[in-house]
Amino acid sequence: MTPPSPLQAGLGGRCPRCAARTLFEGLIRFAPRCRACGLDFAAFNVGDGPAAFLVFIVGGIVTGLAIWLELSAEPPFWVHLLIWPVVTLVLTVGLLRLGKGMLIALEYRNAAREGRIVDREP
Repeated sequence: MTPPSPLQAGLGGRCPRCAARTLFEGLIRFAPRCRACGLDFAAFNVGDGPAAFLVFIVGGIVTGLAIWLELSAEPPFWVHLLIWPVVTLVLTVGLLRLGKGMLIALEYRNAAREGRIVDREP
């Protein structure tokens, strides 16, 4: 089987090697390894990369929509308190899962590892 694209891995929670739906153990937590092919997901370091992108993406979307709603419908303040925390949570969890899956697939595809300094002899 061909490896999935980074988008397919992120959307479907697919292993970047065998494309089995084994990437996530929970809602946004990686499984320790692929149950189908044995790829060790702990060897990859996704870190806080997806969260950094989400601050700007989700913040921009929610702020834009909140301003649009306020200017077009002028709802009471409590409507904003009901809508935007839920929208923010759903977007954050959904996009975090997508971002983490895409980044681990890109790390696997490009054989990316943490930077290392190699001492060279003169």
